[in-house]
Amino acid sequence: MTTDAPATLTDGLRRLVAALRIVHHIPGRIRLKLEAAAGAVPVTAGDAGAFDRALSGLSGIRSVRLNPLARSCTIEYDPALIPPSAWPDLLAGRDTPGAAGLLRLVATAGIGPAV
Repeated sequence: MTTDAPATLTDGLRRLVAALRIVHHIPGRIRLKLEAAAGAVPVTAGDAGAFDRALSGLSGIRSVRLNPLARSCTIEYDPALIPPSAWPDLLAGRDTPGAAGLLRLVATAGIGPAV
């Protein structure tokens, strides 16, 4: 996927994206699950807080609810600003304008290097 973000941000985001799957999605609301990978570093409360703060600050994100114990996250967003197709396209690695735009939003928020 091509973005204007530095390569290190993109690599970190790609690792995060590779571990996420969509549990439920309707336009305006998506629930994601972080899959545990063998040998993966556990997600800490600090990581969850940083993720929550970064996403909550994005234009088009209405709310973020994290459940670190269940390794899930529910995001309510404005489908007029973030196309609903951007989420599955990003997680599937499809190079679409919506996925690239969402990736840029997240990279700009500073989530990339921490993952």
